[in-house]
Amino acid sequence: MTLIPRYLVDIRTTLVSNEAGFATEYRPVYQKNISVYKGIVNTLGFRLLNPDQKPQNLTGLTPKFVAFDENNRLVLEHDGTVTNVNKGLFSVEITENDLLNIQQQYLSYNVYLVDSSNQKTLTYADEQLNSSGTIYVSDRAFPGPAPTHEVTVFTELEDVFVTSELEAEPAINGNEALHTAVYYTNGYVGTVTVQATLNNQVTQDTPWADVAVTTFDGTETDPVPVNFNGVYSYIRFVASVDPTDTISKILVRN
Repeated sequence: MTLIPRYLVDIRTTLVSNEAGFATEYRPVYQKNISVYKGIVNTLGFRLLNPDQKPQNLTGLTPKFVAFDENNRLVLEHDGTVTNVNKGLFSVEITENDLLNIQQQYLSYNVYLVDSSNQKTLTYADEQLNSSGTIYVSDRAFPGPAPTHEVTVFTELEDVFVTSELEAEPAINGNEALHTAVYYTNGYVGTVTVQATLNNQVTQDTPWADVAVTTFDGTETDPVPVNFNGVYSYIRFVASVDPTDTISKILVRN
């Protein structure tokens, strides 16, 4: 048996607060990029030093953490939690929900302090007094949910209304592959049929088989789900009557 070591470590980043307003020659700030992972709570630790490399007392100060993307759009904002006032230690918790809608990417971040009179003091990222550090959002630690596809366009075809085909992703599905569709309707009266094919390419002559049929009477106020199983190449949806203004969208997850 091969033993593979794993490490449980605290992430701690050193910051410098130049409250005195003078330059220093040695500023070991943001020595490395910070990595955070989707699907889990990430706790980041910071140590705040003054220009003399001594711990900065945090009495009466609130640390603030902000992160923004390449378009300078704010994506994360949190107050830090002071863990040791005298040693300048505080932490920032980035929750699983914070990263839910953020794609894997590099972000920039700043840390600043706010005192009781709402006066802000910036901490620095490097010896050139740049304000931003770098944080990497990774989605490689935990698998996320399958992407959701949205269908909104129907085309009339031989007295029915048909959507374009969607890949059913047979390569990632086993024999019990579960597919879910959700219909968003507003007064639609008729049926919507899920059709599937095993053909590798879709042409005008592609054979389609009915997989699931859902009937609507126009009184539905909540989205209506339908589940079906099978390993298919492509699926599509067929409405029995014109769905214009009565079916707003169909969401599909394979």
